Amino acid sequence: MANDKDYAAVLLEQIVDQNKAVLEAIGDIQRKVANLPTRDEFDELRQDVKTTMSALRGVSGQVTDHETRISALETA
Repeated sequence: MANDKDYAAVLLEQIVDQNKAVLEAIGDIQRKVANLPTRDEFDELRQDVKTTMSALRGVSGQVTDHETRISALETA
């Protein structure tokens, strides 16, 4: 009888320790996730990048055209 109680106490202690470890891991995950951007923030950033890329392509085209015009004037 005492042996069964000791065994149950040991098992209970192991379960409690395992639960503490799981709760600690969950707490770590929650802290890490709290620093991640939200979906709305990510979508906004994606739109900003698309806008920036579009503007960059436009400026790049203007620079190329500008270089072409300068070269044409220099050779004329």
